[in-house]
Amino acid sequence: MPPHRYGVRAACLVLAALCAACSGSGGHLLPRAPSAQGPGATVTVGSFDFPESILLAYIYADALAARGFPVRVLPDLGTRELVDPALEDGLVQLVPEYSGSALDFLSLGRQQATSDPAATYRSLARSAESHGLVAAQPAPAQDANAIVVTAATAARYHLRSIPDLATAAPRLVFGGPPECRERADCLLGLEHTYGLRFKTFTPTDTGGPLTLQALDSGEIGVALLFTTDPGIAAHHLVMLADTRALQPAENITPVIRRSTAQRYGPRLLAVLNEVSARLSTLTLRGLDARVELGGRGPRTVADGWLRAERMIPSRPGAQ
Repeated sequence: MPPHRYGVRAACLVLAALCAACSGSGGHLLPRAPSAQGPGATVTVGSFDFPESILLAYIYADALAARGFPVRVLPDLGTRELVDPALEDGLVQLVPEYSGSALDFLSLGRQQATSDPAATYRSLARSAESHGLVAAQPAPAQDANAIVVTAATAARYHLRSIPDLATAAPRLVFGGPPECRERADCLLGLEHTYGLRFKTFTPTDTGGPLTLQALDSGEIGVALLFTTDPGIAAHHLVMLADTRALQPAENITPVIRRSTAQRYGPRLLAVLNEVSARLSTLTLRGLDARVELGGRGPRTVADGWLRAERMIPSRPGAQ
């Protein structure tokens, strides 16, 4: 189903979440310095339905709250087909996005992201503007598709890059999310760009435990994960180099409503850009590990990192 057809359903679902937040049964209104911005001034930060997105929502929201902006977080709202239309409709005001995927969604697939972060950001900024949105500066951090194998498979077939799979692919099962079959940046792209033909394809999940379990058990030999997935290091997996730039840039990029940016002026964007400048892929992978492997809450991890970066005050009595 084309992405734009989800808009009405998105508005209903997210509106329900917002109403719950207003009644005190949902959403997290962050403490902040006193402000006289008036009614309707709250910056509601929404997230997608996976741990990294929730973590990023708290990172940006808590940095804003520390600078005196009135902020509410609505975590775990759903997929992009739900969250981005809610952003356009004004039900949320800010979403930490991924540049390539956001460009594809906002342009309805008419503009293709490339592996060049700067070019992808420029296209996203133009597309966002046409939707009444503003794309803040992207972070160096990317969470892009990663083609991975176990260390044993890499050693057996001498694999360092995706082209190295050419000989081994007919003997290996590829695993990834069900939609991978039809995605230009997944199985179709591996076939067309690299000429790979795998033994078969096994649908697993989107960068989750089923994919990792299938790799560990040998049910699949090659998998699609994501570059910030802490499971890659924890399971000693090998990320194969994408030497032909199949994967688009997916830099973390806060996207905000233009009316909200205009209300608060350049100071709001300055805070977002300051946070983004400090987020590298390695940093984000480490923060994800604390949430997904360490079992710590996303907001706890977000605040700990912001304190370490001196972007929010230390706890009272802390050294």
